[in-house]
Amino acid sequence: MDIALQYGRGTLPVHLPAGAVATVIRKPAMPLLPDPVGAVEQALVDAVGSPSLADLARGRRSACILICDITRPVPNHRLLAPTIRTLLAQGIAADAITVLVATGLHRPNLGAELEELVGDPWVLATVRVENHDARDDAMHVDLGPTPHGTPVRIDRRFVEADLKIVTGLVEPHFMAGFSGGRKVIAPGVAHRDTITTFHSHRFMADPLADNGVLDGNPLHREQLAIVAKLGPVYAINTVIDEHRQLSFVNFGEVVESHLQAVDFIRGYAMVEVPRRFGTVVTSAAGYPLDKTYYQTVKGMVAPMDILAPGGTLIIASECSEGMGSHEFVDAQRRLVAQGPDGFLRDIAAKRFADVDEWQTQMQIKPMQVGHIALYSGGLPREDHALTGVEVTASVDAAIAASIARTGDPAVAVIPEGPYVVPVHRAAA
Repeated sequence: MDIALQYGRGTLPVHLPAGAVATVIRKPAMPLLPDPVGAVEQALVDAVGSPSLADLARGRRSACILICDITRPVPNHRLLAPTIRTLLAQGIAADAITVLVATGLHRPNLGAELEELVGDPWVLATVRVENHDARDDAMHVDLGPTPHGTPVRIDRRFVEADLKIVTGLVEPHFMAGFSGGRKVIAPGVAHRDTITTFHSHRFMADPLADNGVLDGNPLHREQLAIVAKLGPVYAINTVIDEHRQLSFVNFGEVVESHLQAVDFIRGYAMVEVPRRFGTVVTSAAGYPLDKTYYQTVKGMVAPMDILAPGGTLIIASECSEGMGSHEFVDAQRRLVAQGPDGFLRDIAAKRFADVDEWQTQMQIKPMQVGHIALYSGGLPREDHALTGVEVTASVDAAIAASIARTGDPAVAVIPEGPYVVPVHRAAA
């Protein structure tokens, strides 16, 4: 049996050995919006928990629109032009509209990459499009701590805008439960101190900081507390299918509209599976999520619930840009030198996490369940040891070796990677 995994800008064919019994885990078929442009325009009118965008924009002096960075396949080419045209029609000057790339602590998106991200030359020619920089102290406004002590410093271009809009993709997220909405603000345009506080060990180690979990999730709680300090914020939320086609879009008050999108995607992305497997094969969801090993960790965490203890999780990720940030590389070096237990002891007492070490902490979660094997055509050989996992030259060979070791021919395959979260539910 042959199965294609999402990999880079295409797919990676996987050939299961004779005798293997595959369970392919995908979202159920999702409805597609027959007129995506019209659906976006209508969403801006039929707002959730708020007036229409036109009514909101009337009489405003300025607007800031947040967009996710290049690591998220948000259909910005569908969203930005109708949004900006609505603002212009209601009298907001073009030079008073800023599209701000919510980079969090990621690198900026520039040049051709920024053109790809925005996806519309008219937008780039009409309004300012700028990158957030979490390390620039002067570009943030201190809004005071949350009730749980997280310092709240947010990009002043967003804080001081008369009309605040976020855009994003709503899908499972391995720390925050679901992406989009409030998450585009924090960590998206938050200061380094804000991000490194709620990405510290005490938050990441909480069992409710997990895929698909909002109730009791400490990151979600802090994000909502941050939103509450900003006054009215509005969101355009999207959901896409396995082929990156638009399945859902809405607009409205940021919390209420986001929850509506969560309710929609939860029924597709959280897939119940009646057993656990000694061999699980997945991807990092292809481009753009699999550009770095840093982002690949999400694909390792997503299928943990169906990995049998001591089983093998095989993940394919192109890693066309290598490991990721130098801070993440430093964290991976410590993981390799100290081992998982030593690494966790070392970070447990920190108030502020070191930048990007939280991704290493998350990688340890599946490592504590079973064996991890990585296939990557783009990761330089000199970086293989930094992954802390086995690097295999062949997904097919890794599958065959895992079946031989476990004696179990059953193999779970998740072509879309972390955009699908298998949940173990034993048969009644």
